[in-house]
Amino acid sequence: MSIHPTPADPIGSTAIADPAGLAALAAAIKAWGRELGFAEVRIADVDLSHREAGFQAWLDKGYHGEMDYMASHGLKRARPAELVPGTVRVVSVRMPYLPAAADPDQPEQPDWRAREEARSADPAAAQVSIYARGRDYHKVLRARLQQLATRIEGRIGPFGYRVFTDSAPVMEVALAEKAGLGWRGKHTLLLHREAGSMFFLGEMLTDLPLPVDEPVTSHCGQCSACITACPTGAIVAPYELDARRCISYLTIELKGSIPQDLRPLIGNRIYGCDDCQLYCPWNKFAQRASLPDFDPRHGLDRASLVELFGWSEDTFLKNTEGSAIRRIGHERWLRNLAVGLGNAADAPSHRGDAEIVAALRARLDHPSALVAEHVAWALARHGVHGVAGADGVE
Repeated sequence: MSIHPTPADPIGSTAIADPAGLAALAAAIKAWGRELGFAEVRIADVDLSHREAGFQAWLDKGYHGEMDYMASHGLKRARPAELVPGTVRVVSVRMPYLPAAADPDQPEQPDWRAREEARSADPAAAQVSIYARGRDYHKVLRARLQQLATRIEGRIGPFGYRVFTDSAPVMEVALAEKAGLGWRGKHTLLLHREAGSMFFLGEMLTDLPLPVDEPVTSHCGQCSACITACPTGAIVAPYELDARRCISYLTIELKGSIPQDLRPLIGNRIYGCDDCQLYCPWNKFAQRASLPDFDPRHGLDRASLVELFGWSEDTFLKNTEGSAIRRIGHERWLRNLAVGLGNAADAPSHRGDAEIVAALRARLDHPSALVAEHVAWALARHGVHGVAGADGVE
């Protein structure tokens, strides 16, 4: 992450110390951003005071669960100028991540949403959230934002800035909404009329007093598709998410045991969940990635639960190098997969499946109590009882 102190001359050059010069610089920044792979670049001021009460109420309800970092900075998350002193603007960007690569074995590609629905319905398939199948987006966006900052420095000289992407106490969606990159959908993600929501957000906090863009209006209307689609009922009200029930939280953020009442609802989703986006009507306009970084690696778009459950820790570390998945570690990877394998029993044709049961039994004596407990639960779902940790299940 790049941190540059605010210089004595906050603009960096008297050549852009007037509205016309700043407007020209803003236009150049947007053009450079598109050259770097960002689908859109817009600019906003950093006043998020209108979001503070709602954010505090969300924290007070405990909806952040074990994500202590959400509360540790308090309302600084809504005050960018406190995070990076001297900040007066945010350059907000979005980058599509829906993979562009076609499967060479399938010349006629089905609609991506139909394909994802089919995989979610396949009890043997391991469903990894689309954004996590390729390279870690933190690395990709930060590197591109740094290149953008370097281009700006080349034009005006040193200036104050700091770049982020889901990596600091920054209200990314609120800033992007204010910049006009879209509107906040009822699932709390950003939506765009021409791009849906399948994109990453990033931002550059800066001391450059650039002209700001106008926000756009909301276009969710009466639609509640995302709320209805959520497998665990995590979207407790429009624009309100109880992260403690969200599958992305349960499979990524939660460090301990997944609550037993929620396990059956997770299905075969082993890292994240796309359902609220999958069924959003606006995602019929989802844009394909322009970068190959987000193409699936190691068959994560077609792997089976049994296959991934068989990865040793060394294999896991090797295959998740440069991936966002590595952050959960092998232990939680196996925990999540055990839940998916247990849920395969919901399909009559897979209950007691010999291959699944054998894979689970092979991990029953895992040194991690967390893994062993979830494996025992999964075996009980397949009718294999009498193993430690399976008591009281079903």
